[in-house]
Amino acid sequence: MFKHAKNDKLAIKGGPKAKTTPNIAMYPGGQEIGEEEKREVLEVLDHKYLFRYYGPEDHPSKVAELEKRFAAKFGAEHALAMNSCTSTLISALVAGGVGPGDEVIVNGYTFFASAASIVAAKAIPMICDIDDTFTLDLDDLERRLTDSTKAVIAVHMRGAPCDMERLVNICKSNRLFLIEDVAQACGGSYKGKKLGTFGDIGCFSFQYHKMITAGEGGMCITNDARLYDRLMGYHDTAACWRPDRFAPERYQGELFCGVNFRMGELAGAVMLAQLDKLDGLLEKMRENKRRIKNQINDIERIAMRRLHDEEGDTGICLMFMLEERGKVAPFVEALQAEGIDAAGVFNKGIPDWHIYAHWKHLLGKQTSTREGCPWTCPYHKGRDVSYSEDMCPNTLNLLGRAVHIDIPPQMTEQDCDMIAAGIRKVAKALL
Repeated sequence: MFKHAKNDKLAIKGGPKAKTTPNIAMYPGGQEIGEEEKREVLEVLDHKYLFRYYGPEDHPSKVAELEKRFAAKFGAEHALAMNSCTSTLISALVAGGVGPGDEVIVNGYTFFASAASIVAAKAIPMICDIDDTFTLDLDDLERRLTDSTKAVIAVHMRGAPCDMERLVNICKSNRLFLIEDVAQACGGSYKGKKLGTFGDIGCFSFQYHKMITAGEGGMCITNDARLYDRLMGYHDTAACWRPDRFAPERYQGELFCGVNFRMGELAGAVMLAQLDKLDGLLEKMRENKRRIKNQINDIERIAMRRLHDEEGDTGICLMFMLEERGKVAPFVEALQAEGIDAAGVFNKGIPDWHIYAHWKHLLGKQTSTREGCPWTCPYHKGRDVSYSEDMCPNTLNLLGRAVHIDIPPQMTEQDCDMIAAGIRKVAKALL
């Protein structure tokens, strides 16, 4: 491991930096875009085949190939590519029959799109606390169940799995539709099984910050043929996917009004190359995280994020908690002075779309029209739904004490050792 000169004086007070190498932006797959992506994209352009269903010449669809390979890699019967993860979440809710009058439980710590998709499906978001894994607190989830609860969106937040064994049992016992939001955990697993394959539908993101990327894009996977049909029906209202798009219904409920969430061939081409790089990215991030954690696990007064399955964690970040919220800002400031790209997670004065307390438009039930749907929906027979900034106190407490460090796969062993040394240095001085 990298050896540092013995000097415990903090950089913020004039001492030498613990990390002297440049920080790397957290675009795991984006940083690896190269000749493989170019070849795939140029093949699409050379054949002028920009739309998956037809073009000036007959040519195999990149999007169709991506779906086939993605399904096989994740062990699912069906995969359907879309233009964003938000689109996959909305489509998954619609495919599952979620709509007016229904309540859907979602993490209070997730990107806002997870909650916004519920409103787009005309259902009511019910915000749930997290625990020290920074994923769903299942005790709180069970307390929030009502006769109107129809579904759960389980977000594998910051690359780590929810407690899928218990969650699946809860959903089966209460006949709840289960959607896995795998946007930040592509390639992660729980007890050896890929995330996205436990629920009724798994939803993935290919946005630029994510594990593998085409800039934008998403994927749904499912083992249910009828759900797959409904996903296709909603994401492509023109019914291009049907053998005869103008034919009568082959079964009741096959055709209904939908939208256009299709993925284009250029995005599909990029994703084919990116998919081949997923395993290598995961391996490197996991190695980096283990290397850092092994050097700081013995630090007192730091509580590492608890993991339901350490082997299934993607390794995209390191998260730990300090004993007091007031210590986070000076701790993070000192880490940054040491050259480490660290950050706090929750600060009431700094808006962040990943924390429910900042979802002002949702907390205020603001809608695009004056009627106020879905909260005013006459089909909703449950209690009056109200929100407040402090409705999930454990979420705010845990995130308020958390320190977050990205772990790009492009980091070297020296980078990891310097980060570990910097954390030890700051902890010794401030804790």
